[in-house]
Amino acid sequence: AKGAIGAMWAQKHVHLGAKRRGCHLVTRQIEDELEKELGKYKVGMCNLFLQHTSASLTINENCDPDVRKDMETFLRHAVPEGPSAPWVHTAEGPDDMPAHVKSSMFGCSLSIPISNGRLALGCWQGVWLCEHRDRASSRSVVCTLMGE
Repeated sequence: AKGAIGAMWAQKHVHLGAKRRGCHLVTRQIEDELEKELGKYKVGMCNLFLQHTSASLTINENCDPDVRKDMETFLRHAVPEGPSAPWVHTAEGPDDMPAHVKSSMFGCSLSIPISNGRLALGCWQGVWLCEHRDRASSRSVVCTLMGE
């Protein structure tokens, strides 16, 4: 749809299947889901908004899977879990409150430029879904595109 000053807007929901705990490269799935819409933009912005509080989105290394493993190792060390953890919110399981903390650390939203119908990520950059729960369900991402 065209806006008041000639900008086009589009929005699409992308569903990511349930994943194990860890950091997962989802760039290709997002680009594939948005291919038709992205192709209409010469210049613009794509906002990705994860509709969950126990997972997160970030942009990081897209080549070496060891980076994703190392990030999960960092997160496990940085945010305490288990019976000795200081959390009060434990009703949804021992991994829930740590998942909320990790989600807040990375965030649930990314803004990525659109250039000539493609996400303008750097050569070694990829979109990660960071799953912070032991038994997660599928995740929903609202993708909002704006530009010309």
